[in-house]
Amino acid sequence: MIRNPNDIQEGTKKIRMLIAGYPGIGKSTLALSAPRPLHIDVDFGIDRIEPQYRKPYIQPKSYEEILTDLVPANLQDFDTLVFDTGGKLISLMSLWAVKKDPKYGQRDGSLSLKGYGFVGKEFVRLMDYCFYELGKNIVIVFHATEEKDGDNTRLRIKVEGQTKNNVWEPMDLGGFVEMYGADRTIGFSNCERYFAKGTRGISGIWKIPTLNHSSANDFLTKLFDEYNAKAAAEVQQNAANQAAYDAAMAEGRQIIESVIDAATANEAMPQIKNIKHALTSEKEIGVAFNARIRECGLFWDKVLKEYTLAQKEKGVE
Repeated sequence: MIRNPNDIQEGTKKIRMLIAGYPGIGKSTLALSAPRPLHIDVDFGIDRIEPQYRKPYIQPKSYEEILTDLVPANLQDFDTLVFDTGGKLISLMSLWAVKKDPKYGQRDGSLSLKGYGFVGKEFVRLMDYCFYELGKNIVIVFHATEEKDGDNTRLRIKVEGQTKNNVWEPMDLGGFVEMYGADRTIGFSNCERYFAKGTRGISGIWKIPTLNHSSANDFLTKLFDEYNAKAAAEVQQNAANQAAYDAAMAEGRQIIESVIDAATANEAMPQIKNIKHALTSEKEIGVAFNARIRECGLFWDKVLKEYTLAQKEKGVE
């Protein structure tokens, strides 16, 4: 069914986010600032997080364990699933894929071309399952690596092969964590240094507050709240725009229906101009008005600056 984008009524929603950065920059702690997180610690790195910022966790040794643990009955107390790290998650997926079908692997232990394709699709399927079926926020952490691009050095997420394309696909937000002087920041806008992803007005470089023993680790919780506040404001604005559009179109149709000859066409012109338009109403009403002018056999006289009967109907050859 074809739908009008102005009919979107999306309010509070779950969010899928990618966080990338160098090791030791605080990605895991940042990821655990999301609302009510479950830490899926596939890197076995929870001991590197300050004790006060640790959250309930699992440490799966295989992808099968992840699939077994991530079921509704186990996740009632959590709003966010934090995969730490995405690179290790994909490594476990790769081992699982080769176990399912040896054709997905090569003799040196790496994935075959078909294997990369299969793992990429499985990654998207897992994200969709966690988001749509489990109804959870998703935060996935990646280490960053440097890649040379001519004379420039760029940051990229550290993941094997073509699966990096699948990783970005389902994300609503994606940011790189860096240090600017003494400040830790996360960037949500593409730049020459890295690829990022921002939506709902979340863009640019954001400063991450410095944590101490008395401060709450809630940066992502507040960010998600802001994201949804912007979404709610957008819904309200869409509703207002739609109401204004409907009113403009109703007024325009009424004016156009009154046009039956040159006199009523000329009377209609200033009324059309005074309509308070919204969305595409001005263009649509203009098209409908011009069609009505043609139906009535009228044309615009540039000298008189008004509508009059077409020349043939006046008997002029």
